[in-house]
Amino acid sequence: MDHSLVADRVLKALGGEDNIVAAAHCATRLRLVLKDADRVDRAALDNDEDLKGTFESGGMFQVIVGPGDVDTVFAELDKKTSKNIAVSTDELKNVAAKSGNRFTRAVKVLADIFVPLIPILVGGGLLMAINNVLVAGGLFGEQSLVERFPQIAGLAEMINVLASAPFAFLPVLVGFTATKRFGGNEFLGAGMAMAMVSPALVSGYEVAQTITEGEMPYWDLFGLNVAQAGYQGTVLPILVVSWLIATVEKFLRRRLKGTVDFLVTPVLTLLVTGFITFIAVGPAMRWVGDMLGLGLARGYELAGPLGGLIFGLVYSPIVITGLHQSFPPFEIQLWNQGGSFIFAIASMANIAQGAATLAVYTLARSPKLKGLAGASGISAIFGITEPAIFGVNLRLRWPFFVAMAGGALGGMLVALFGVTASALGAAGFIGVVSISEGDWIPFLIAAGVVFVVTFAVAWIYGRTLVKRNGSIDPDAVEAVQPVAAAPSSTAVRVNSPLTGEAVDLSTVEDAMFASGKLGAGVAVIPTDGRLVAPVDGTVTVAFPSGHAFAVRGESSDGQRIDVLMHIGFDTVQLKGQHFTPHVSKGDTVKAGDLLCEFDIAGIEAAGYQVTTPVVVSNSKKTGPVAPVLELPAQVAGGDELLAVEPAPVTTGA
Repeated sequence: MDHSLVADRVLKALGGEDNIVAAAHCATRLRLVLKDADRVDRAALDNDEDLKGTFESGGMFQVIVGPGDVDTVFAELDKKTSKNIAVSTDELKNVAAKSGNRFTRAVKVLADIFVPLIPILVGGGLLMAINNVLVAGGLFGEQSLVERFPQIAGLAEMINVLASAPFAFLPVLVGFTATKRFGGNEFLGAGMAMAMVSPALVSGYEVAQTITEGEMPYWDLFGLNVAQAGYQGTVLPILVVSWLIATVEKFLRRRLKGTVDFLVTPVLTLLVTGFITFIAVGPAMRWVGDMLGLGLARGYELAGPLGGLIFGLVYSPIVITGLHQSFPPFEIQLWNQGGSFIFAIASMANIAQGAATLAVYTLARSPKLKGLAGASGISAIFGITEPAIFGVNLRLRWPFFVAMAGGALGGMLVALFGVTASALGAAGFIGVVSISEGDWIPFLIAAGVVFVVTFAVAWIYGRTLVKRNGSIDPDAVEAVQPVAAAPSSTAVRVNSPLTGEAVDLSTVEDAMFASGKLGAGVAVIPTDGRLVAPVDGTVTVAFPSGHAFAVRGESSDGQRIDVLMHIGFDTVQLKGQHFTPHVSKGDTVKAGDLLCEFDIAGIEAAGYQVTTPVVVSNSKKTGPVAPVLELPAQVAGGDELLAVEPAPVTTGA
């Protein structure tokens, strides 16, 4: 490989140096943050004989070069740019987090806040769907299941309590994760949120009615009348409050030290934030919600189908903020005027989110994403979209936008058909029981069209991503792994560098290894923390952190064999802890020589896997690479593991 020429071709295909914001590299890949990924000539990079492919993940565009070559290509690339693009991998992650437009960055912040909450939202959402089936009338005759079978009433009530809790106390969960994301003490955030949903306040679900009836209690704070209103089920107020808590706390900690900081900072943070919350932030966010609801109602009345389209388009983003909780008072007013369009359009938007999520389910390969998409997709079409939105669609982004378009289509159909609701309920397919009499069939037709169209568009777009990147999921992809076969007499034998269980490479969680883009081979789950050389040759990669090594050997006819071994995934983050390297780059080794020792228990206790891909990273230039054993299989360090056949001889015409 002419590293300088490769760097020239990469730089040109990336759109020139002005399109590169920052760059780093790992054991196999160039990692780049770009101004505009659309300027990249992907075909040129993917078809380059010296490169192994490209993909995007975590806001970075990555070019697979291979071990032993990537560092040299990176150095040449850095020399060919007039600005300093080289940063550490940690710095690059920070650059990636700050890159993109404001909307993209906002989505990233929301994902960081809500992704940890996915399990409780999924669990609560599915329980809510079960509760809706049990108590909804009209699904199984005029009576609900609870009415027909009174003996299950207690079970239904318990399910309702379990299902409602995560959403009623959502501000507490969000206060914890959001304050942590903004750099503050997460327990202060949770404590402030607890105050906002305290039973001593008027429930957030009853504030509008209580004010209308003139029964709202007020605090007298220095001459100001402050409503004792709660914020159950809301999101936007606590997001603002969490940022405020983190800001106040960091301000105080910079100025107070030692015991004074320990005693005074939490007290002042809660007092100042609480005062601002109930006087300004909370009422302001509630007013925003009220004005949003009023504006949408007026827009729908004036614009008809166009108004329905706009409302359907923006409904899911409104759900992200929690402002949809302010709609029920307007729906009550609309009921008195003949029916509410809000519930009908909300149902369309929710069904669209569910359809997009279920499309992801059909395309996902990792069990984690597949399981999450299946459960949250079903929950969404029954009316609970938070797990689908925050757990799947916002994380991947494109399903969310496809679903927004599906919601817009549904909103337009609702307006064209004149569908209205006469009651509240679960805003999804099951919401048909809340639709006004005579509008059931148009509602179901619109819902069916929205589901089919959104699912189809999401699936088609997802398939294009599979063809381009190998997967829609950054966690894992499907790969075709060669089966064990009797090697020929000319095949080069690659020994196992580890003692443990050899497994199919496609089962590992890292997408690039699983897809085979980093080379053909297997993975070994080690039971002994000793990594040895798999072939005679030269060490071409030896990270100081000790997590990755590569050895370059040769066949009898001079063909190069590059064997890459990567201990665990993301273990570079350990910065060498639990690893003891015994060789350096450029050292000559014999098969079986000790490359590294590592502490399996310590690595796993730190939250990382030790599953180790063992791949021939230049397998595109060799003959077929296949395991010599039926997988899974127990192996010892030094046992034959892979057979690398000679590259086919090409002859001229």
